[in-house]
Amino acid sequence: MTDPTLYFDAHVFICTNRRPDGHKRGSCAARGSEKLRDYMKARSKELGLEGRIRVNAAGCLDRCELGPAMVIYPEGVWYTFHSVADVEEILTVHLTEGRRVDRLMLQPDQKTLRPDQMG
Repeated sequence: MTDPTLYFDAHVFICTNRRPDGHKRGSCAARGSEKLRDYMKARSKELGLEGRIRVNAAGCLDRCELGPAMVIYPEGVWYTFHSVADVEEILTVHLTEGRRVDRLMLQPDQKTLRPDQMG
């Protein structure tokens, strides 16, 4: 049997997990992920991407130190993002043009943010 066709071209999961203030790992929600997720969801609709992509809140994605974090499937590309400008770039470059935002991409073995990834 073959895999079914994709229901969405892309599915974006944005961590909105919140840990207690002062937790050693921090949390994506404390770094603004909830507002940025709301922005990405609304902006994707404005851009006419609704139905083609789905933006969802997720619980902990276990990349807290690198957050806020998101992962986009089906590719499995991980990003850190810190601003509306970062979200706009991911919407345009990755989700519209099909390319990658190299400066925001997280690598599987990455444990800390690079200077160019810090918000």
